[in-house]
Amino acid sequence: MNIGTLTTATAQSGDLAEVARQTEALGYDSLWIPEHPVIPLNRKTPFPGSRDGQLPDHYNRWADPFVALTVAAMATKKIKLGTGICLLPERDPLMTAKVVASLDLYSGGRVILGVGAGWLKEETEVMGTRFGMRWKRLRETVEAMRVLWTQTEASYEGELVRFPAVRCDPKPVQQPGPPVLLGAHGHKALERVARTYDGWFPLVQSPEAFAKDMATLRKLTAEAGRNPDTLQVTTIVDPGKGEGPSVDDLKRYRDAGASRVVIFSQQMGTDAADGKALEIVKRFAPVVERAQQV
Repeated sequence: MNIGTLTTATAQSGDLAEVARQTEALGYDSLWIPEHPVIPLNRKTPFPGSRDGQLPDHYNRWADPFVALTVAAMATKKIKLGTGICLLPERDPLMTAKVVASLDLYSGGRVILGVGAGWLKEETEVMGTRFGMRWKRLRETVEAMRVLWTQTEASYEGELVRFPAVRCDPKPVQQPGPPVLLGAHGHKALERVARTYDGWFPLVQSPEAFAKDMATLRKLTAEAGRNPDTLQVTTIVDPGKGEGPSVDDLKRYRDAGASRVVIFSQQMGTDAADGKALEIVKRFAPVVERAQQV
């Protein structure tokens, strides 16, 4: 079982290169960076991650994930570099395909692309996509990037994403491209994973709930004509106030179909954004040791 850590990168979060070096040295297999390009000041959409709907201040301060992951790439040799998550409906497909491919090239093929459609309507729309169309734009962007990553003369004709034949180099080291994992929940999300994505990247409440969802996902994937065994599944697990998932919990996540557990909570995000990222990585290193028993 692999263990990853998700950290919020801000101007106040400290030396990201050192965080990445320690992440690798302590045996984590991956470092994940989230994305919010902008937060509109007239936001009315409630934040789903808190009881009162209030958005933590640090969400306004996040660095670009690909710049942050480039810093991490140059400071490390082995760890995977993940977006957790990248809001593709808010990005230009052509430029994003080049950025991802460039990072994959210079990191030696270490990119994992966690993606999502986004929950903040005002942000989605200020970035140029109608909120009700975000899922379609997400799918079309992923399809378009796969064409750009694999074809010398790449073109795509979708409803929202379209471009004539272009050349887009460099190509990523990983072919047919870095794995694209959908970060979303609910039955529709599972259907989307089954049809389009390389895997799933959910926040999970318990091994039992995850196992139930995975049984559904495997069934849907087979019905879509794909092999469920090829899915790459990474779970995000809140460590709570303790020391993170036990050996037994990690075994149950593995047995249900996860190949990786990423440790993250809202409190960890706040603490990392305010300078405690290195402390967090060290605090949960025992989870990495437990995973070696799985």
